[in-house]
Amino acid sequence: MNDSTTTGDPGSTLTVGELLSDPALELDLELLQGHEAISNRIRSPRLQNLGMALVGSSEEVHPDRVQVISGAEAGYLESLGAEDRVRAIERLEKYDICCIVVTQGVEIPGELLTLASGRWIPVIRSGAPGDVSIETIARYLERRLAPRITIHGGLLEIFGLGVVILGPSGIGKSECALDLVLKGHRLIADDYIEITRRGEQGLIGEGGKALPHHMELRGLGIIDIREMFGVSATGAAQAIDFIVRLERWRSDGAYDRLGLERAGVEWLGVIVPVIDLPVAPGRNIATLVEVAARIVLLQRGHKTNLVQV
Repeated sequence: MNDSTTTGDPGSTLTVGELLSDPALELDLELLQGHEAISNRIRSPRLQNLGMALVGSSEEVHPDRVQVISGAEAGYLESLGAEDRVRAIERLEKYDICCIVVTQGVEIPGELLTLASGRWIPVIRSGAPGDVSIETIARYLERRLAPRITIHGGLLEIFGLGVVILGPSGIGKSECALDLVLKGHRLIADDYIEITRRGEQGLIGEGGKALPHHMELRGLGIIDIREMFGVSATGAAQAIDFIVRLERWRSDGAYDRLGLERAGVEWLGVIVPVIDLPVAPGRNIATLVEVAARIVLLQRGHKTNLVQV
């Protein structure tokens, strides 16, 4: 593992073309109109229904959100006469719209396609029902557009907790992680951790896309943890609960002897508790990390999670 540093991801955005082409979305999306505008950018994970805009409400239409026409909006347009329907759709002309998603079973008025063509608005049809389409796209956008940073360190699941191990190069972070895997815990990431923010107080850590579930050990090279220890020894993602920061033992170091002082590190606006562990010959760091996890669980009142591993 390298030195513990972080790099940030500048303002995440997503083009309409990327939304259409990403198989991870797992939706049957079809571009009906606006091929020339698939470079429009989506900047918000929130979706917005166009119903209020169609009826002439003063509610703002956000240009950075995916706009949705589902059964309710389609039913309203169908209930209108031809002239009123044209007027309702023309109300959208004053808004900048990055794209419109029409859900399964909804008839798309020709007037809407005409408007989209003139305003360079991609119109996308989803093959899934309205609630499924909205929920799936919202989850996908939250994941893709979430603020993120990259941390140099290791991430493991220990007793159900996400534990990040930090420390200077050569201090033994990977060796500690390997010891914890041998004790029955799961490796999520070694060396690089991609951390995204979910909600107000949640951080999720994942391994890098290159060589997932691999670990570099000096003298042995790069080893495949999943290959050597099985699927149960690895994981894809994990909520982050606390940090263990390894540091070299100093005789004059001021270490917490009572366990009453806890530092914290701010990542993406979330404060993550830190436990500092000095490394010295004869100290079993993996066991100390396990004990730290048990202390955190006890402090949370989850005594039933303390199982023998």
